[in-house]
Amino acid sequence: MADHVAKLYRSIYAVVRRIPTGRVATYGQVAELAGLPGGARVAGAALKTSKPTDRLPWQRVIGKAGKNRGRIAIHDPVGAAVQRQLLDREGVLISDAGLIALDRYGWLPGGPTGRTVMKRPRRAARAGARRR
Repeated sequence: MADHVAKLYRSIYAVVRRIPTGRVATYGQVAELAGLPGGARVAGAALKTSKPTDRLPWQRVIGKAGKNRGRIAIHDPVGAAVQRQLLDREGVLISDAGLIALDRYGWLPGGPTGRTVMKRPRRAARAGARRR
């Protein structure tokens, strides 16, 4: 692996290690926090090529499914079942469709406990203000 790719993967792994138990982050969020905005696929590749010796809480990284929803994004049914089981043990509720409420379980660093829930500005309110 090229040095620049290895360095990038290490920064992604550092972000993943900071996700607290019982919280999740999206691939895009992890990439952005690692200094790679728009690099969700790179974050996915980094996790896919990680080794058990990297000791990553990989199960806490999920796909984006909407404004306040994430989803289990592993296409392998066995891997998806393992991710679901690990998150369930951490108290993360997952719908039958594999959806996770980001407004409840999402994580952003910065709060006193590191358990700050992801909050995004309301676009509808901003859009309504522009129309007037």
